Amino acid sequence: MFALVDCNNFYASCERVFNPNLQGKPVAILSNNDGCVISRSDEAKAVGLPMGAPIFKWETFCKTNDIHVLSSNYPLYGDMSSRVMSILKQFTPDIELYSIDESFLGFRNFKEDFNYNDYGLQIKKRILKWTGIPTCVGIAPTKALSKVANKVARKFPKETKGVYVIDSEEKRIKALKWIKVEDVWGIGRGLSKRLKTKGCKTAFDFTQLPDDWVLKKFSVTESRLKRDLEGIPTLQLDEIKTKRAIATTRSFDYTYSDINYIKERISTFATSCAEKLRKQGSSCHIIIVILSSDRHKKNLEQHRGSMVVNLSYPTNSSLIISNEAVKAVTSIFKKGIKYKRAGVIVSGLVPTNNFQLNMFECENPKHKYLMHAIDGLNNKYGDYKIKIANQDLKRTWKMRQERLSPRYTTNINDIIVVK
Repeated sequence: MFALVDCNNFYASCERVFNPNLQGKPVAILSNNDGCVISRSDEAKAVGLPMGAPIFKWETFCKTNDIHVLSSNYPLYGDMSSRVMSILKQFTPDIELYSIDESFLGFRNFKEDFNYNDYGLQIKKRILKWTGIPTCVGIAPTKALSKVANKVARKFPKETKGVYVIDSEEKRIKALKWIKVEDVWGIGRGLSKRLKTKGCKTAFDFTQLPDDWVLKKFSVTESRLKRDLEGIPTLQLDEIKTKRAIATTRSFDYTYSDINYIKERISTFATSCAEKLRKQGSSCHIIIVILSSDRHKKNLEQHRGSMVVNLSYPTNSSLIISNEAVKAVTSIFKKGIKYKRAGVIVSGLVPTNNFQLNMFECENPKHKYLMHAIDGLNNKYGDYKIKIANQDLKRTWKMRQERLSPRYTTNINDIIVVK
């Protein structure tokens, strides 16, 4: 059996844990630089606030409907997510972290008559008690069906108490006939349109299509999904894999034409990529730097550029990657252009402890020990205490966050004081 544990309105729920005054009230969370709505509470959905709404267009609507609008507090959300996931590991060692707010669990070698509904209620109760985050749990014989079960639990909280188990053929068919084909996990907007031309309106209709036809008209992925929905375990829990490329890209809080500001941002992005490389035990051969103006401001001169840097030896040194990235962005930069977005991508990844050596060039061996020392200090003291000299020592991610709540769990200065 598989379970999908999904946190309800996760970003909004994290804010409510530390600000109970938001309970029962409409809450909306904004994207980077306070751009668009990326998370809504049920109350905000009920009054008609759409996902992706640009806040500058919906500001009056939010005030009229008393919607509490907050900036994204990613340090808080990331910490709360890790707390939830650590609790889930207490119930089974087989876990796939699917996103920041949901995970698949695998229940292997459990007894046939095991009471999964009670187990799901235990999971839900413990997460709520220990973190304050409400969840829904869907349990079924396959991953795809556990997604369906989770949707049932989310849609009918009073009847299911937030937990639904598909443990019979009758329940499977009933659930598949209820869920629309476009709401099935793995079926996007384009695929659902094609399926509807064949008369597929529900997930059950999809499972009634001939196997050969699905494989011929679509792909192996859809064929596997169909078998999973039929109750035949086909999709297994994914193992954590080493990334083939690592990217750090950001939009600036405002537009900038100052080369020194942009060089500092690129250095910070490059350092972040290097840290991610070291964390997964990889080094890179290629650095890609991108820089672009604000495409939404049609009245301004536009410019987009990128540059690929091929290294003669693999590295994960923040010093080397930052230095090469800054050189690249200096070449891309055009005077007079107001830039809004930049990024650094590292690819051509190889294991740090196993790669082809270069006879004539190699990395300074002192960098390895220096990076190890820097990572150790940053892990111990947090919040990027040690930085390269050309980075901003006060702020790492410069975003417009005018409605930011305190970082209750990751900054000692923001910890709640009980009087």
